[in-house]
Amino acid sequence: MGRIMAIDYGQKRVGLAATDMLRMIASPIGTIHSKDIFPYLTDYLKKNIVDCIVVGKPKQLDNSDSQSAAITEAFVKNLKKNFPLIEIVRIDERFTSKMAFQTMIDSGLKKKDRQNKALVDTISAVIILQSYMEMLDFNKKQL
Repeated sequence: MGRIMAIDYGQKRVGLAATDMLRMIASPIGTIHSKDIFPYLTDYLKKNIVDCIVVGKPKQLDNSDSQSAAITEAFVKNLKKNFPLIEIVRIDERFTSKMAFQTMIDSGLKKKDRQNKALVDTISAVIILQSYMEMLDFNKKQL
């Protein structure tokens, strides 16, 4: 069984997270520049077995696509083209940035550190991954 990876895709930065091999813990990988995502993923996937990539799906409160949805869709299309053997899953990413910011406050980070948008993107990727893992766990319990 391989890892599950999560991506919080943005025009400037991409937040990344992944599970351990047992798929028990979601851990941050970091944030990279959007233009570097495919070389980074190619290298990461050579070194790690990944069965599934979860990509945040930007939505508005009324469940319609947000302004960044078209950019994210183009990225997902490219992702499927470049890594056709890996399952790509989309998950609603509403409120992940706010949840990430609140996590930073709750963990006691200073105001200056909370302004680090790369850290917000990384934490958002972890939240996306945790949400997906909880969904999988819930579905197992329903069977």
